[in-house]
Amino acid sequence: MRTIDHLIAGHSGGGAARQSDVFDPNTGKVQAKVQLGTQTELDKAVAAAQAAQPGWAATNPQRRARVMFKFKELVEANMEELAHLLSSEHGKVIADARGDVQRGLDVIEFACGIPHALKGEYTQGAGPGIDVYSMRQPIGIGAGITPFNFPAMIPMWMFGVAIAVGNAFILKPSERDPSVPVRLAELFLEAGAPEGVLQVVQGDKEMVDAILDHPAIGAVSFVGSSDIAHYVYRRGVAAGKRVQAMGGAKNHGIVMPDADLDQVVQDLSGAAFGSAGERCMALPVVVPVGEETADRLREKLIPAIESLRVGVSTDQEAHYGPVVNAAHKERVENWIQKGVDEGAELVVDGRGFQLQGHEEGFFIGPSLFDRVTTDMESYREEIFGPVLQIVRAPDFESALRLPSEHQYGNGVAIFTRNGHAAREFAHRVNVGMVGINVPIPVPVAYHSFGGWKRSAFGDVNQHGPEGVRFWTKVKTITQRWPDGAGDLPRGSEDGAAARIQDAFVIPTMG
Repeated sequence: MRTIDHLIAGHSGGGAARQSDVFDPNTGKVQAKVQLGTQTELDKAVAAAQAAQPGWAATNPQRRARVMFKFKELVEANMEELAHLLSSEHGKVIADARGDVQRGLDVIEFACGIPHALKGEYTQGAGPGIDVYSMRQPIGIGAGITPFNFPAMIPMWMFGVAIAVGNAFILKPSERDPSVPVRLAELFLEAGAPEGVLQVVQGDKEMVDAILDHPAIGAVSFVGSSDIAHYVYRRGVAAGKRVQAMGGAKNHGIVMPDADLDQVVQDLSGAAFGSAGERCMALPVVVPVGEETADRLREKLIPAIESLRVGVSTDQEAHYGPVVNAAHKERVENWIQKGVDEGAELVVDGRGFQLQGHEEGFFIGPSLFDRVTTDMESYREEIFGPVLQIVRAPDFESALRLPSEHQYGNGVAIFTRNGHAAREFAHRVNVGMVGINVPIPVPVAYHSFGGWKRSAFGDVNQHGPEGVRFWTKVKTITQRWPDGAGDLPRGSEDGAAARIQDAFVIPTMG
């Protein structure tokens, strides 16, 4: 059986005391074993990173960008291999797997422009003969702890910017689908990166804690559930690290009475059920405004949901494939039962779905709830599966309060033809990312990604300009160059003649 190992500079592999199963979600069978590393493996990776990082940071940004360009070229050349490998361990259909890789590449494209993004600020004449400028320098060694649901995109969101600015990076991917991150690291080495600049350590909570506690790791980026994100944030900060920890979500889609319902239904089919709902930017809650809007939307949703094709991940006609493993399938189905027990109306029940010839696969059919209320736990918590909930709102203000008062604040969307309503909603809603007639408002790579409230812990978002800020530290230099001759006149701040030998006085010092 295939064994998935770490990718550590100088590490020969093998010999791990613990391993974890990697399943094929389509069949339910174990297809590989992944090594679960310990402090020993992390120490080896840190030592290699410490050896490689100073030279990498000293490499000028343009040359670092050339490695990014080559890496992008290699990933594109190996797109089909990566998509099929990703799909085989995660279960998402091939089209979604390609999208996973491509959205990561979008950030790599941003990282190709790192010479421009790293430019600092400069002020000439801040005081008599004094100039002030700033520079951004790498923090040293960064680490990323990534979830199972985007095994290509999220690692590239993290290491693309972190490495481009001059850091070494240690990636701890999910043990559920660990192969693609290793393959990406291999391609990065092939692109010309020095050994030790990007490494992959496999593991579970033991490895996570080792990363959070290691004194040589200066910054950690995490994506996962909110409870774990909070844990990562608190432990990492207590260890003196810079931490960004992205958590869960319960994204809402507000449907105004004037919305194009046919378009809304089409958007919801992809946003709620695509990738089996295993996305932090999925749209699992739809909020029609007014009973008439709700009734019309429900009438159109039912046949659309019932027509969704659930299939193996290689089925080109399938809208989505299996969930990642048996435990997650059970968790989602338990949430469906919880909704029933709480009094929500289960309009379409996806439990008990079986695919002929793949009866042991981790498949769940699409489910639809109506008349969900805010006091239900199944509304308050993230289900992370192919389940859509209808929460009816009597008016715009009530609809606005739902996402604004929810514990999560990752993304939200409004569907309307009314520009004033859309503008008012975008301005007032208490959520970090907003879509206007866009169901999954993930920002493009040269903007930044990040939610609010329990969806994100830390002060700086991922990728784009915020990513550059997170993975660097600012150094500000105040300089003065006295002239040895002592007789070079120049203008002073009040226009009178001044001399370089005048006292060193910054204006704010009086």
